Amino acid sequence: MMSAPSLLPHPRRLVEIGPHAGAHRVALRAALAIGIPLVGLAVAGHLELSLYAVFGAFTALYGRTHAHLPRLRMQATAAVALVSAVTLGAAIGVSPARDWLVVPIAAAVAGVTTVLSDALQWHPPGALFFVFALAACASVPTSAPQVATAFVLAAASALLAMVISTVGLVRRGARRRPGIAADRAGPGFAEVARRPGELAKAALVAGAAIVAGAIPTATGLGHPYWAMVAAVATLGAADATGHLVRAGHRVLGTLLGVLLAGAILAVSTDARVLIAAAILLQLGAELFVMRNYGLTMVFVTPLALIMTQLAHPQPEFALLRDRALETLLGAAVAIALSLLLALRARRKRRMV
Repeated sequence: MMSAPSLLPHPRRLVEIGPHAGAHRVALRAALAIGIPLVGLAVAGHLELSLYAVFGAFTALYGRTHAHLPRLRMQATAAVALVSAVTLGAAIGVSPARDWLVVPIAAAVAGVTTVLSDALQWHPPGALFFVFALAACASVPTSAPQVATAFVLAAASALLAMVISTVGLVRRGARRRPGIAADRAGPGFAEVARRPGELAKAALVAGAAIVAGAIPTATGLGHPYWAMVAAVATLGAADATGHLVRAGHRVLGTLLGVLLAGAILAVSTDARVLIAAAILLQLGAELFVMRNYGLTMVFVTPLALIMTQLAHPQPEFALLRDRALETLLGAAVAIALSLLLALRARRKRRMV
């Protein structure tokens, strides 16, 4: 029988460091996938479009442990979802009611992509990147013609990411590099949706996203999508104990990352400096994402803030403050719902 203390993780889980496991190869691919579009947009004088390109470039993050061709297949399906999320987000941005419209739509996307991720066996799993892409792009006021631009940029970046991730095939011996073969297709959306607990998991993620997004939207706190992203990210673990660990990593890593972001922005707000910092931060994030999620957030947080500044410059203090507060809010909402459901399930088991 589960006792209340058994829900609490051991504190050492916050500081455990996993093996390196060839993370430098993934980090280099991710840095190139993001860096090339950013440099290209800077040269063209259109950094305001950088969000669309960067979210398409997140395709490079998928299939990190897979062999080249299975990785390409996984990235192709993830790319379709990422580009769709960017395009839908840009379309929402056309509406004057974008602030409220995005909350239920992002929640629905969170639930659907949670199941889709399990069905297609995406790695990294979960709805995080798709909710992030949709909600961040929806937060930017756009015009109808810019929706097509968002689609083209996201698709081009996704394609570039797949090319970068697969170029190793031309090297002698690349096919023999150890990796997960993933020869068979995933179980399918319908089959996974029928699994016990799958729809409940998707509903939990969607519910956390809608609550986390509605509170800051109603109160006027800036950047509500960061709260939604924090809630979805917290629920990316397998159970309530894992959710607590993920929340601890997310909050502590974000607070340290906010300090790092403040230091970077204090040094320079020149676009060239920020682009160089973004590339290095993406490199650092991928070096640690499989080793310690909290350390990853130290890099991801300033990366997200820099991308916001490159696309749409804002007062720096407000930006840093909102990131910290939204993360705390989103993690708190996710943990509250997770523990509520875990305790409810425990009571039901006692009654049986």
